[in-house]
Amino acid sequence: MKPYISGVLRQLADGEFHSGMALARTLDVSRASVWNAVRELEANGLAVYKVHGRGYRLPAPLTLLDPLLVERGLGAAASRFALEVVEVAPSTNALLLDRAAAGAAIGSVIAAEWQSAGRGRRGRAWHTGIGGALAFSLLWRFAQGAGALSGLSLVVGVALARGLNAVVGLRAGLKWPNDIVSEGKKLGGILIELSGDMLGPSTAVIGIGLNVRLSQKVRLAIDQPATDIESLIEERVDRNALLASLLLELDRALSSFAADGFAPFRSEWVKHHAHQGRTVTLLLPNGRSERGRVRGVAEDGALVLDTRGGPKYFRSGEVSLRTPSAARKLT
Repeated sequence: MKPYISGVLRQLADGEFHSGMALARTLDVSRASVWNAVRELEANGLAVYKVHGRGYRLPAPLTLLDPLLVERGLGAAASRFALEVVEVAPSTNALLLDRAAAGAAIGSVIAAEWQSAGRGRRGRAWHTGIGGALAFSLLWRFAQGAGALSGLSLVVGVALARGLNAVVGLRAGLKWPNDIVSEGKKLGGILIELSGDMLGPSTAVIGIGLNVRLSQKVRLAIDQPATDIESLIEERVDRNALLASLLLELDRALSSFAADGFAPFRSEWVKHHAHQGRTVTLLLPNGRSERGRVRGVAEDGALVLDTRGGPKYFRSGEVSLRTPSAARKLT
């Protein structure tokens, strides 16, 4: 993001009117540059009101990410993280993967105000607007190999559900293997990228995206039903406090997972499972599909489906789960 665009964003973040002349004077740029900055912000999903004679303002104040405020929220645990906040990144996972290869420490975190090329599972794009999401990646190192980390995405889901409940009082649902949902709509997602030796050690870059405030433009770009935290709780969200809470819960959960695996999280995950006991269709990597009733998850995090041929276990992250209503929407 160009400095003058960032400057306009920070001036408008208070939700008050600012004239183009005042913005230009404060930032030492031309009024044309202010106009171009506003157009750029709008193009990237941020709504900006323009009123003749009064200037520009956002529909509501915008809490920008501030590493000092996040560290304050982390309290005594702040030393366990190396937090970096960037204004814009193609993908926080891509940035952190490079840092991991260069030897970045466990607990390294990159958070972005906006991702220009955010990625979801199976190569899908993750759409966000500036300041409208919480997008960050966390680096965690394990003594075990990648094969022993089955259930990791489910543990991350449990940690996110805990953090959302602690800060905003939202009881989120979990969709196997890595979606956060509410009222049948997607609230967020998890993308985990692993590297390392077969027998260990291994490194996980855990990417997390949560919809905090979806603009109409971003909502229309998403190819599935989606929701956001502020719509659900009808309150503004302090993203710095939320990020701190999520990092604390992730630290606790990942430390426990590294020692004891997924089994201790199993019952808690099932309590949040949005499709527990429901009939679903799984779309498999080989093009086939499997229909059955969701029994739950096994101690290694595999989805257990009761089918006509008996219980079957699914472990691949490339499996897509569809409910009957969702399947109808796709046809």
